[in-house]
Amino acid sequence: MTDAVLTPTPNDCDLPRRRSDFATFTQAIDYAAQSEKGLNFHDMRGMLERSYSFRELREDAVKFARQLVGAGIGYNDRVALVAETSHEFAALFCACVYVGAWPVPLPLPTTFGGKESYIDQLSVQLESSDPKMLIYPAEIAELAKAAADRQGCEGESWEDFAKRPDPECELYDAKPEDICYLQYSSGSTRFPTGVAVTHEALLHNLYGHATGVNLGKNDRVVSWLPWYHDMGLVGCLLSPIANQASVDYIKTEHFARRPLAWLDLISRNQGNTLSYSPTFGYDICARRISSQSNVGDRFDLSRWRTAGNGADMIRPDVMQSFVNAFAEAGFKAKAFTPSYGLAEATLAVTVMPPGEGIRVELVEEERLSGQPRDLNRPARYRAIVNCGRALPGMEVEIRGESGARRGDHQIGKVWCRGKSVMHSYFRNEEATRDCLVDGWLDTGDMGYMADGYLFIVGRAKDMIIINGKNHWPQDIEWAVEQLPGFNHGDIAAFSIETENGEEAPAVLVHCRVSDPEERIKLRDQIADKVRGVTGMSCVVELVPPRTLPRTSSGKLSRAKAKRLYLAGEIQPLDLAA
Repeated sequence: MTDAVLTPTPNDCDLPRRRSDFATFTQAIDYAAQSEKGLNFHDMRGMLERSYSFRELREDAVKFARQLVGAGIGYNDRVALVAETSHEFAALFCACVYVGAWPVPLPLPTTFGGKESYIDQLSVQLESSDPKMLIYPAEIAELAKAAADRQGCEGESWEDFAKRPDPECELYDAKPEDICYLQYSSGSTRFPTGVAVTHEALLHNLYGHATGVNLGKNDRVVSWLPWYHDMGLVGCLLSPIANQASVDYIKTEHFARRPLAWLDLISRNQGNTLSYSPTFGYDICARRISSQSNVGDRFDLSRWRTAGNGADMIRPDVMQSFVNAFAEAGFKAKAFTPSYGLAEATLAVTVMPPGEGIRVELVEEERLSGQPRDLNRPARYRAIVNCGRALPGMEVEIRGESGARRGDHQIGKVWCRGKSVMHSYFRNEEATRDCLVDGWLDTGDMGYMADGYLFIVGRAKDMIIINGKNHWPQDIEWAVEQLPGFNHGDIAAFSIETENGEEAPAVLVHCRVSDPEERIKLRDQIADKVRGVTGMSCVVELVPPRTLPRTSSGKLSRAKAKRLYLAGEIQPLDLAA
């Protein structure tokens, strides 16, 4: 193939844009296929490897759909797909939808954990989703086939699946109320709960998000996000299809090795860029570029109009560092677009209106944790980021423990209601009943409203409660990060039971110091810092770098860190070594 053939799909064409105003996702695919726009896959250095128009996507999806029918796959069957960022996955996902089956995107192996842990993770998600088939890239055939065999479902590489016969057959005529796909959240490893999303919910959310960011002429998406996470799958694959926007991809593992390739790709984009990342993605880039002086020569980020931020707690200090690092390259702070969402609401619940950027409020930590102010200690504040307004057709309420609605600036549980809310947790009626009440979804997050804007404080289940006093783990982690030598994600805070049966805060910290005396000094510094935040002694354990577990989307998993630590699978460093 010559370089001349490798041209990216265009930003614009004659086909009028429709913002996800379709009854089903199959209709959205059919409409997008009339356009020359499409998906573009790039290598580690950001060079174009495959240009894949929506027309080609539909042709391959229809062929795969016939092959699925030939393999005995039909209405309401599940098909598990290992979600590599590739044209094969995109076409197979759409093929499942064409036959009325539910595609189930599952994660690729990560650098965290070995082969067995990945096989275990796939196995429990296969057990939960109960698919007829698992299809995967050939490179991970050994691991994926082991998981499929353990679960008892058929396993096949997509290279082999593509060789199956594709008989002429009728494809399923989807209805808005049909389940479109099954989504596992990034933390679904031990007790997974698959979120069942209907066509109607998906399109409602895609319309709301496209409207919220004012998706329009000459817009183009750039992404490194994984397709087994809702932000990557819904925001950066399904949305470009349903809203007819060309998109450029680099693989998540390539971003991890060369994060600045993401910004190189944005710089080469001649359209208005929409690109999204959790906080840690911006953090990595700002740190990586900090020692370089040719930022303005290498990058052109002036056309990046929507720099979306979500999926974890948004750190205003990190965002400011990114602005400082890339202002010379034309990046504008007002491009930042904070949002809030979760897989149970398809993707987005709120989004900041275009051009408003990062806005924060300083809130006393006592108020965040619901405690009375200790007048003997100086007030401490945390910057809480404004996550924007509810999408069109979405309602958001803050409720207290009794279920009563709370007023502005009153902290409570975040609830939302709208057509975007999930149908159910697959085959888990109890979990569904626990979070869905009269059409309202209990998100499990804590926050408050102010003048129609949502501010997220943290996850209720992460709260550390000791002696009746509440502490947010983020406050403890952020305090330790202020010490020299620590990066975002180096600290995990949670509560444990001590030998005398009392609860105490515990902090696991990545340690890059080898000298035993320096390690002891560091431990004591951390203990003093945590004591200053919580007013009590804590357990400090120094652990080797890259020890703390992360979810498949890259977020710190406090629950898993606690579980591994208590099970002895995270071994602290010997301070006497």
